[in-house]
Amino acid sequence: MARAAALCLALALAWLLGRAAPPEAAFRVTALAVGVALVAAALVGRLVERVGLPRVTGYLLFGLVCGPYLANIITRPMARELQIVNGLAVTLVAFVAGLEMNMRRLAPRLGVIARVGGVTIALTYVLLFAVLWAGWPWLHIAPQFTGLQRAAAAALLTALVASFSPTVSIAVVAEARSAGPFTELTLAIVILADLVLILAFTIIMQLVRVAFGGATDIGLFAGVTWEIFGSFALGALAGSLFALYLAYIGREVAIAVIGFCAIVAGIAGRLQLEPLMAALAAGLVLENLAPSAGDLVKQGVERSALPVVFFAAAGASLQLDALATLGWIAAAIAAYRMIAIWASARLGRAAAGLSDDVSSMTWMALVSQAGVTLGLTLIVQTELPGWGATVATLMLALIALHQLIGPVLYRAALARAGEVGRLDSRA
Repeated sequence: MARAAALCLALALAWLLGRAAPPEAAFRVTALAVGVALVAAALVGRLVERVGLPRVTGYLLFGLVCGPYLANIITRPMARELQIVNGLAVTLVAFVAGLEMNMRRLAPRLGVIARVGGVTIALTYVLLFAVLWAGWPWLHIAPQFTGLQRAAAAALLTALVASFSPTVSIAVVAEARSAGPFTELTLAIVILADLVLILAFTIIMQLVRVAFGGATDIGLFAGVTWEIFGSFALGALAGSLFALYLAYIGREVAIAVIGFCAIVAGIAGRLQLEPLMAALAAGLVLENLAPSAGDLVKQGVERSALPVVFFAAAGASLQLDALATLGWIAAAIAAYRMIAIWASARLGRAAAGLSDDVSSMTWMALVSQAGVTLGLTLIVQTELPGWGATVATLMLALIALHQLIGPVLYRAALARAGEVGRLDSRA
């Protein structure tokens, strides 16, 4: 009751101050947006946790209900200002994910992970492409496309629809304090899928350019190669340096972690690298160089509220108008996508020789979408005027659905696997 009252008070104060603030008070609006997101979203996260839902879902629901499309307590200017911390929050979440991947523990299972992940990802692409290509005339994107154009457009949409979300998955694992074989398997699959998505998107964009009479861009391949390998190299270097800091200084870890993630995100942005991959590599290197230092970092991250702001901002940015425009199509594709992921993961288990009940829940970790998918969607909208804008609208609707459904399914799977809170017992 006390938390509910505090939530109402915070929202009422935000609404009053937001309406009273003059247009020139941009900095104060930014501070208000961050402050409200921290307090109110955290309270909502705690409240939904009582009914068995992940706190991430509470953060998203807070942003959705209080965002510009519904209550408008977080107005459009406030939602834009919240995006300031998004890059830092994503980097922090990815850094924690790397800390969960101890190669000595994973080494005996790398073959199994590769087979399960490879079959699941490949078959998901095949199943989705077959249906999207066959049903293209009914998607209201560009029904006049035939031949190579239709195949290229369907392949592009397939790459986006088939993608998973390391950001959301990592956040659910961190919140649940989950550790164990199932957690490691699912995180490895979503990270592998993210790499596959970037490569597949690059290749398919070249096919789209050929199909629609444009010139191919060889430099794009070089750019993707630099983005992937450069990101991991930057992360490995950064993780090694941070391990030295923890070994010889090791003070104010919470502040140091935030500063470290800010530096990694800033350098990656300037070098046109992927901050999520760089932070992931940094965490992986730190965990395998100095596991005890990795435990210190995890404790420091727990004191940080950046993920709360990130997911509250994500909820406020969900495009409800896109969902209203193509809602029934998005719902049908989302339902089929979950079926395709379930079937693909089932065959992936069979290929790897897994028959336990825990691995049968792998598909529940692969529903969420966000992050890189959204970024690639915006590229499609920019580079392919006309039908690309319709693809972007459809994808925004799908991302909205999957962001709300995915965390709930993954948290349920972690609980059924018996790995929630295991990180605490391991410590």
